[in-house]
Amino acid sequence: MTVTDTQVTWLTQEAYDRLKHELDELIANRPVIAAEINARREEGDLKENGGYHAAREEQGQQEARIRQLQELLRTAQVGTAPTDSDVAAPGMVLTVRYDDEDTEQVLLGSREEGSHGDLQVVSPNSPLGAALLGARVGETREYQLPDGGSMKVSLVSAEPFRG
Repeated sequence: MTVTDTQVTWLTQEAYDRLKHELDELIANRPVIAAEINARREEGDLKENGGYHAAREEQGQQEARIRQLQELLRTAQVGTAPTDSDVAAPGMVLTVRYDDEDTEQVLLGSREEGSHGDLQVVSPNSPLGAALLGARVGETREYQLPDGGSMKVSLVSAEPFRG
């Protein structure tokens, strides 16, 4: 039995357009990389041809990024921030309080969003994001830290992102 759990990624229209532009540029650049590989191949012995191997590696990295962008854009939910307040969901600006009493405002969304001024973007797939996902205002959740410890975080407020 296989389960296909497609992860929907929330993106602003601006981020979607930026990523689509990057994808279009990478696809348009495919013939340039292919020509570079062919030119390097004609230089002779492939075992000692650093330029050929570098061009092949660059091609592999670009193809991987093309596949990543195609999947991300295929599953993106664009510009539709949630309208319900008080529940943590992708596209929401969350004010959180950690158990050390520090508070922070974050945007729950894709890291592809980049930063929005002073607003840090937290992925729903990260330990903190996953812990907060679905939390209601006033609720406290716990998540694993990279060092193996855990931290409690309380949701103080959740408002729709207004880019």
